[in-house]
Amino acid sequence: MTLDDKIKRINELYHKAKAEGLTPEEAKEQQELRSEYLANIRANLRGQLNNISIQNEDGTVENLGEKYGKKTSH
Repeated sequence: MTLDDKIKRINELYHKAKAEGLTPEEAKEQQELRSEYLANIRANLRGQLNNISIQNEDGTVENLGEKYGKKTSH
């Protein structure tokens, strides 16, 4: 299932929950999909933050990802 398919399914379950409620299986599926989606967002954001470099006043370039550690969420 692609990310777009997962987002579409999350939205379908959300609208169904508002309209008529979810079965226990659907509620579990919704929670699992949301967890996967949030983990993906966090991993992407961490990847972006780990690739930020700044230039100090003395002209040196400092990689903040290396300075503060490249943490991965496994």
